Amino acid sequence: MPLSSFSIRLALASLLYAGTAAYAAELPAALKALEEQGLSVVGEFDAPGGLKAWGAYSGNQALAIYKLPDGQHMMVGTMIDAKGEEVRPAGLDKLVQPVIAKDMLGKLEKSRWIKDGEDTAPRIVYVFTDPNCPYCMQFWQMARPWVESGKVQLRHVMVGILAPSSSLKSAAILAADNPTQALNEHSLAMLKDRSAGIKGLDSVPSDIEADLTRNEDLMMGWDLRATPAMIWQDEQGRIQMQTGASPDISERVFGPR
Repeated sequence: MPLSSFSIRLALASLLYAGTAAYAAELPAALKALEEQGLSVVGEFDAPGGLKAWGAYSGNQALAIYKLPDGQHMMVGTMIDAKGEEVRPAGLDKLVQPVIAKDMLGKLEKSRWIKDGEDTAPRIVYVFTDPNCPYCMQFWQMARPWVESGKVQLRHVMVGILAPSSSLKSAAILAADNPTQALNEHSLAMLKDRSAGIKGLDSVPSDIEADLTRNEDLMMGWDLRATPAMIWQDEQGRIQMQTGASPDISERVFGPR
């Protein structure tokens, strides 16, 4: 079962499990099964209605897993109150969101990216960038006021997914003596003429090919299917994700001017 099937809409999904060992000693079999399918189980938290619950996540989505009173079944999904409104347990986000942030930011930090902006910038925005993507160049331009004022540092996680030449162009940018300058010059050229920009390498060096593959695996693993795709940590420490480059999302991504 793919990870995307784990969503808050699975309110009625139930899972059998065996064993009564405490979480600290051994996870219930259903939770082990979910972990084997790619879900990350973090720990227990207090849930409304006297239910025992575990917090888990897939990508940047926190999920609640509830143990039913019969002790034989568990449910993954959304709890609804008498008004038909979603009840989101406070303990869930408190438990899971810091783990999500540490996991995703740790993976992004280890990816191959190009820095654009000051190291002292209070906000870091990772952006999956394809050199053939005109919207990536629009996003680069949109970010200039925040980057140049020192408020935001962009970290371009280069990918090559839009066209056969994308990997060759990404490789050329990454292999440049100054990758930041190469990306900036490419972005400016593309904004003037989409057929312009950096010339791709004849072939992708093996080390860069491996890095691009890892970057693309990260992107697809988080169900990000278009570029530019941005990931950042907001003021509350929660991971946020956004795709597209429309001007109306600028303050959401970059913060106030």
